[in-house]
Amino acid sequence: MEVVKLIGTWPSPFSYRVIWALKLKGIPYEYIEEDLSNKSPMLLQYNPLHKKIPVLVHGGKPICESAVILQYIEDVWPQNPLLPNDPHERAVARFWVHFAENKVRCIWRLFRTTGGEEQEKAKKESMEMLRALEEHGLRDKKFFGGDKIGIADIAFGQVAHWLEMIEDLVGVKLIEAHTFPHLHAWTKNFKQVPIIKENLPDFGEMLMYFKKARDNFLASRGPGM
Repeated sequence: MEVVKLIGTWPSPFSYRVIWALKLKGIPYEYIEEDLSNKSPMLLQYNPLHKKIPVLVHGGKPICESAVILQYIEDVWPQNPLLPNDPHERAVARFWVHFAENKVRCIWRLFRTTGGEEQEKAKKESMEMLRALEEHGLRDKKFFGGDKIGIADIAFGQVAHWLEMIEDLVGVKLIEAHTFPHLHAWTKNFKQVPIIKENLPDFGEMLMYFKKARDNFLASRGPGM
C-alpha cells in the first residue's frame, strides 16, 4: 500500500474532516502537524498555490482542499462508503458538501464580531444556514443520509463541535433543542459515533486557542472597527 500522509493542524475542523474519513475507512496514515505561523518547506512544496492545510499526500502526490480530499478518499478506498449507492442520493450528499463549503463560513464571521450591527448580521446569516440544515438537510433523520454517518455529516462536523466554542466566546446561543430539534439531536448523534468521539480536539484546549486567536484578531482591527 502506498504511503499516506496528512499535513494538518490540531485545531482545524478541515483537518478533522480528513482524519475522520481516513479513520472511518480504516486507512493507516502518518499525521504531520503544521505550524502555520512558520510554514514548512513540505507544505509549501505540496500546496504552493494556497499554502494551506489540510494536504493529503498519497504515494508522493498531494491533494488539497478538504472537500476535494474527502471525495478522493471515497474514490480510492471504496470500503466503508461515505456516499450512498443510489445516484440521486449521492448527488444530494454532494449538494450538502457543496452547501457546507459555501455557507458554514458565516459562523466564523460571527466568531470575529464583538457586538452591534456586524454581529447581528453574522448571527442572522448563521441562523438562516442552520435553519436550512434543520428543515431541508436533516428533517427527522439521524444523519444527513439516513441512519449511517456519511460525507455530508463529515462536511458539517464543525457545526457539531466548533460552533459550540464560537457560541461560548461570542456569548450567543444558536443551536438549542427547542429552536432546532433535529439539528440539536444530530450534533449529539454525530459526536457519539465512536470514531468521531475518539478523534475530536479537546474542547477546553480549543477554547483557549481560539480565544487567543480572536483576541489577537480584534486587537489588530483597533478600536471602533
